[in-house]
Amino acid sequence: MAAGALCATAACAQAVSLSGSLGDKALLMINGAPRTVAVGSTVQGVKLISMAGGEAIVEVGGERQQLRLGGVQVSLGAAPVEGGGSRIVLPAGPGGHFFTQGSINGKAVVFVVDTGATTVTIAQSEADSIGLKYREGQRGMVSTANGNVPSYRITLASVRIGDVQVYNVDAVVLPASMSQVLLGNSFLTRFQMKRDNDTMTLDKKP
Repeated sequence: MAAGALCATAACAQAVSLSGSLGDKALLMINGAPRTVAVGSTVQGVKLISMAGGEAIVEVGGERQQLRLGGVQVSLGAAPVEGGGSRIVLPAGPGGHFFTQGSINGKAVVFVVDTGATTVTIAQSEADSIGLKYREGQRGMVSTANGNVPSYRITLASVRIGDVQVYNVDAVVLPASMSQVLLGNSFLTRFQMKRDNDTMTLDKKP
């Protein structure tokens, strides 16, 4: 049975990104291979719901996700074991940074690995958009390039990347302008980190 048929009949993880458009068709990268998909069509288990203005909405196994032109790769579909994976492999993105799609408490976010950050660090605007009740957290002040700013220390119920999920992760919420969540050491220290050229591998510690 073809991989696409397998994904159509049983949910499976698909790595998808939007690389371009051609009229109402989207040029998608699906598991590393380029595919042209028309609105309403399904290719390798990935259905294109809409395509407009450099953004596409796709659906895999009933899960919908918005893709932006040139944006990070998104992992869609059910993992073989719900959150039971142990390895994360990240390719280097623009500027040598490691970006990845993931989730906090089940809400989709984009992370960037930051080994200089003590904890997972989230902008207040992002925290508001994913419904974090950070104002109930421990208030404090932190020093930034723009001076001292108020902060809220909280514990995230879960942080997930691909099929790897960890629980009770310390985080801080700041009134900063950040388009990504900083994946700091409160998450990274749960893993053995290895960098090989343009690839970072995180193996979950027992």
